Amino acid sequence: MAKTKGLVIKEQTVGESDRLVTLLTADYGLVNAFVRGAKQLKNKLAASTSLFAYSDFSIYQGRDANIVDNAVPIEIFFDLRKDIERLAVAQYFAQLAYELAAEGQPEAEMLSVILNSLHLLCKGEKEIIQIKSVVEFRLMSLSGYMPNILACANCGTYETDVMYFDTLEGCIYCKNCQKIGAIACPKNVITAVRFICLTEPKKIYSFSLSKENLELLSKISEQYVLSHIQKRLPTLEFYKSVKL
Repeated sequence: MAKTKGLVIKEQTVGESDRLVTLLTADYGLVNAFVRGAKQLKNKLAASTSLFAYSDFSIYQGRDANIVDNAVPIEIFFDLRKDIERLAVAQYFAQLAYELAAEGQPEAEMLSVILNSLHLLCKGEKEIIQIKSVVEFRLMSLSGYMPNILACANCGTYETDVMYFDTLEGCIYCKNCQKIGAIACPKNVITAVRFICLTEPKKIYSFSLSKENLELLSKISEQYVLSHIQKRLPTLEFYKSVKL
């Protein structure tokens, strides 16, 4: 029997009443487990094993699969369901975590980033596109895809008033070495990318940019994700369809 705290990032109905959930856990990374009878109205595990439920799980190894023996809710994030845009971007974060997290390896910081992003979405105190960019760049960095943003990839210059972010190569260029296809960014946007990727986890949301520059940051973080994951992300498409 394993006990762990986990966030439900994926769920699907199996048969008439069972649910297969994927958990993002600090201890074991991604964990897949069945919840017997979860779709039945009176099942005590229904709420604690639903999408975005963060719970204390007790899991045992069945003959063919993991089975959830018990789950005690810690946070359900009900407020996400009050706003379609926030719910949609949360579903995108869940899919990103599913694509980038490892099975059987600790993912404490990735879990922390996702949980903090859900709290911020519920509070409504940060721009959604700012939260989105932080999750995108930080999760990519945690998964071994940190962009090379320390200096110009060509000449080593730390910064110029305009820098160019290459979303395909994952590097930056100064204004004297600008590259075709790279996206021009004022230096404070590059400073924000450095901050997201390199600062301590508790501070990664503690920066501010103008609305215009937040849109630019969101553009490069999203393109960077898409160029490296290289697969269709339906949750991102849905978020963009409902984005205000």
